[in-house]
Amino acid sequence: MIVPFRLVSVLFFWMLMAPLVAQQLQTIDHIYDPKVETVLLFPQISTNLNDPSLTLNPPIISLDEQTPLQLEFDDLTANYRSFRARLVHCNADWQRSILSDIEFTYEYNDNPITEYQTSINTKIPYFHYRFTLPRVKLPGNYLLVVYDERNRSNIIFTRRFCTYQNRLQVNAAIRFSSAPDRQFSDQQIDMAISYKGYQVISPQDDFKVVIRQNYRDDRVIRGLRPSNVQAFDQVLEYRLIDLSNTMPGGNEFRFFDTRTVLSRANYIDRIDRLADRNIAYVQVDKPRNQGTYIQSDDFNGFFVIDQRETNNGATNGDYIETIFTLKIPEVPGVDVFVNGAFNFWQLNDRNKMTFDPLLSAYRASMLLKQGVYNYDYVVQTTGAQPRIDENYIEGSFSGTENDYEIFVYHRPPAARADQLVAYQKVGVNKRK
Repeated sequence: MIVPFRLVSVLFFWMLMAPLVAQQLQTIDHIYDPKVETVLLFPQISTNLNDPSLTLNPPIISLDEQTPLQLEFDDLTANYRSFRARLVHCNADWQRSILSDIEFTYEYNDNPITEYQTSINTKIPYFHYRFTLPRVKLPGNYLLVVYDERNRSNIIFTRRFCTYQNRLQVNAAIRFSSAPDRQFSDQQIDMAISYKGYQVISPQDDFKVVIRQNYRDDRVIRGLRPSNVQAFDQVLEYRLIDLSNTMPGGNEFRFFDTRTVLSRANYIDRIDRLADRNIAYVQVDKPRNQGTYIQSDDFNGFFVIDQRETNNGATNGDYIETIFTLKIPEVPGVDVFVNGAFNFWQLNDRNKMTFDPLLSAYRASMLLKQGVYNYDYVVQTTGAQPRIDENYIEGSFSGTENDYEIFVYHRPPAARADQLVAYQKVGVNKRK
């Protein structure tokens, strides 16, 4: 019996997808393999991939520009492993869409990751992998899934990214909160969306607006409804009086520099150079929730990988056991975490701190690649419904410099998934 080619293609597609379905794939940034570290995904806006500042750009690109996304990660098994990558399309809520691969990809959606290098002169050896993501057809949310070629059910990590086409015009302004009791701690996002020339049936209902602070998926505002609809001018205004468009300003991030182990750099107390590894002790930190706001420059929570002696952090950067110390009395009923983009803003055992009675302080140890890192401290209650509080130790100030992103999603008539039809980035309290 001759099986039609289309049927073979469908069967093969579901054979590939079955392991992902069986593992109940989570559409979040997450590393499943503990031997994989420093997963970076960023727009390749320069041909110099050793430029550390490239990773300060979020993985968001315009479909109207020819800027590819670059993936880099390290495998600390120090043995070559064959990895493959595929893309998953998601709706505005990051739930998986019903689109088939052919609807959003130009080529076969299963790519080998073949470019790799070995680490050079590092105490902790690793393989450094690179991969340029293939182009996609539709603007929207995507999940990059990297898995073991020899075992398709073994997912190594997942990373979110977005593509957009600006079919609408978004005008936004950030100011301190209009609420008198929050004007010194919170920031308010007022905006207007112009949809002239864009086909939409019910603009006040059909557009899904998401606001994100400092590129963090744990700091978002969803479900906003326009405060005014100017039907004749085709403009939606979002100037809300219920404070649903208000977020805590937070504080400037702390940072430290481990680009060299030959001497102490910024905010490093000491470095122990052992035979098998280096240990860096970050200077002892104290709470910042009392007093006034202090201006300082930061990466808004991001980090860069670099090695001062060679200027090539990709393969010359070593992994350093980094010790954090927070000098506060033990707080009952909460867990304390050191947090940042290096851990995808997730609170887990990797960045959880323990209280040391001898030091009267909390401590945490993390294996981090050489570079410059932003971080802060977060507490989480230990009850049945855990509550996260980033202001308990760091404080919150409306004068803090922050970046905000505005995402506008829409599902066009006859379309089967949400598309990102407008993306706008706006900063507040910029000083340079």
